[in-house]
Amino acid sequence: MRLNLILGDQLNRDSLLFEDVDKDQDQFWMAEVLNASSETPSSKQRSVLFLSAMRHFAQSLDIEGFNLHYATLSDGYQSFNQALSDTLKQQSISHIRCVLPGDVAVMQELADCCQRHQLEIEWLADNHFISRRGEFKQWMQDRRQPRMEHWYRHLRQDRQILMDDNNEPEGGQWNFDKDNRKTFGKSGPDAVPEPVEFRPDAITRAVINDIEQFLPDLPGEIEEFNWPVNREQALKQLDDFIARRLPQFGDFQDAMWTGQPFLYHARLSGCLNLKLLHPMEVIEVAEKAYRDKKAPLNAVEGFIRQILGWREYVRGLYWYYRDNWLDYNALDYDRELPGFYWNAKTDMTCMRESISQVLSYGYGHHIQRLMVTGLFSLLWGTRPEQIHRWYLGMYIDAVAWVEIPNTIGMSQYADGGIVGSKPYIASGAYIKRMSNYCDDCQFNPKQASGDKACPFTTLYWSFIDHHQNWLSRNPRLGMQVRNWDNKSDDEKQAIRERSNWLYQHLDQSGYKEQG
Repeated sequence: MRLNLILGDQLNRDSLLFEDVDKDQDQFWMAEVLNASSETPSSKQRSVLFLSAMRHFAQSLDIEGFNLHYATLSDGYQSFNQALSDTLKQQSISHIRCVLPGDVAVMQELADCCQRHQLEIEWLADNHFISRRGEFKQWMQDRRQPRMEHWYRHLRQDRQILMDDNNEPEGGQWNFDKDNRKTFGKSGPDAVPEPVEFRPDAITRAVINDIEQFLPDLPGEIEEFNWPVNREQALKQLDDFIARRLPQFGDFQDAMWTGQPFLYHARLSGCLNLKLLHPMEVIEVAEKAYRDKKAPLNAVEGFIRQILGWREYVRGLYWYYRDNWLDYNALDYDRELPGFYWNAKTDMTCMRESISQVLSYGYGHHIQRLMVTGLFSLLWGTRPEQIHRWYLGMYIDAVAWVEIPNTIGMSQYADGGIVGSKPYIASGAYIKRMSNYCDDCQFNPKQASGDKACPFTTLYWSFIDHHQNWLSRNPRLGMQVRNWDNKSDDEKQAIRERSNWLYQHLDQSGYKEQG
């Protein structure tokens, strides 16, 4: 008798687990375990999404007549090890199979459990990605330093995505990123389409009740829940994006605006990472929108690059460096993550806006993650492990394979340059340019010292000051060091004093007035 394990981010019916199923002999196994939400505190939004999607998938398997063993939170299992061991003690299992998990730690936990029961576990390839098994590793052999752009071009050519009849990139260039940095101006965005509504059904409401009963102390809010929890809803979300948001997504994908958490973004990453949608089907409908002249090339290319480029790239990097990620701390950071990341109690408008929507919806788009919450953590000097745990727990789309390289590498530069060639640093001027967050904020993004200095701007120059030796050798950041050198001694000292003051007064209660 075979036992087929299905994890919470493997909810695709076309999984290799189902290719040669014998319904008389095969059993399927799914488990909700408390540690998955509590060991790294998982937000209520994230926990409800995962558990509701799991229960909906289990329901569909039951309707099809599969023999499924499903453990819920009420069964009280703390870990996968505990839940699986209990099943193996009760059942006569000869063979165990599982699709490769999205988390090395889960993979090791399951393997150790099977070994204790003198069973081997067969790891099946995850067919829910575009790159083939071993393809990224082979690509890496000829490269001293990986770069996403080169991997992206390889996949586009090999899979013939957005290529013309001469095997050249559509539109004559690979990347239209320069066209995708528009701001809304003082008038703000045009009428933004309302999100598709997915009212919680009986299954989702039961999950919410279970979270409140068994995991009441999880961070975040659950007053509103509006995420797709099954494939039918995921397809509706995809249709909505292609028809109503994709045409303007490219121009404004980096823009931010007060009170507008979603704007023209797809909000499909949760559907993709739970495997309710396949990335290739998403890419195909986006490319078709361009071919049918329903969306401009800069929007379609920018969207496809996020999926075909970054998504496939970070997964390859996660497994390639899988034994090292959580040990990386290239900048030798050791500060605690400020407490306002958990309650949004800060006078910095940009941080309050970005964190509040994470607490409310478990969501933030890529610029809010990279250039607001991630940027502040980097400039603050946060221990990489702490900001990693925050991102992993708070966002509904977070799975280790995608969150860890993006946070440890791209956002925090703790890997020393594996994911990207430079740290993503900026002063408050960037946030002012890309949003209206600064309009009513008490801090001035142009000031680096004094009571009204924007903490981003102060800490930006403090970062340059502390790291100027190696930054001066980076061709993309050497100019910032020269700009620091051109400041007067008095100005440098004022910035250092202000940054030291910030380190002492930014605590878990939020920002305190200088006095």
